[in-house]
Amino acid sequence: MRTATLERKTKETSVRVEWNLDTASAPVAKSGSGFLDHMLEQLGHHSGTSLSVQCQGDTHIDLHHSVEDIAITLGQAFKKAVGDKAGIERYGFYAVAMDEALARCTLDLSGRFHLEYHCPIARDRVGDLDVELVEHFFRSLAEHSGMTLHLDLDRGTNAHHCVEALFKAFARALAMAIGPSRTGSKSIPSTKGVL
Repeated sequence: MRTATLERKTKETSVRVEWNLDTASAPVAKSGSGFLDHMLEQLGHHSGTSLSVQCQGDTHIDLHHSVEDIAITLGQAFKKAVGDKAGIERYGFYAVAMDEALARCTLDLSGRFHLEYHCPIARDRVGDLDVELVEHFFRSLAEHSGMTLHLDLDRGTNAHHCVEALFKAFARALAMAIGPSRTGSKSIPSTKGVL
């Protein structure tokens, strides 16, 4: 099974991530942020994986350190769990409509980090989360997993809908990318022979 358990401890946070890419179970999220918990639950559920995230952080300051360290640990856990990527699809794409919001995600498990984030959201906060931390979350996760990630918000006025649509689009694209190769190939999906 493609699974990983990782812990990250700093003076600012203590994070534990358990991620099994080959089973689906109810996600567990205790991040210190109600809204981020809701988004992490969307990630686990819509990717069809088993995801547990627990964090104790210095939320009396703000959520920056917790969001960053959770995303770093998620990226590292994903990289470990997905292994050499033999037999997977590698690429994923998905569009999610949530009422008036429309979000798109395209990704490549290339081993190379790149983020394109074009997601204008009118509000500064949604729930207890600063909206600017959404980009930071995806940047840190993509960087530490070695993923090329493109996120686009085509439209949307409700900040909750916008952010949730982004997380769901990412989760569904990830599910496609980690799934079995549509060609039936069991090899590493690259002419270089390594990702």
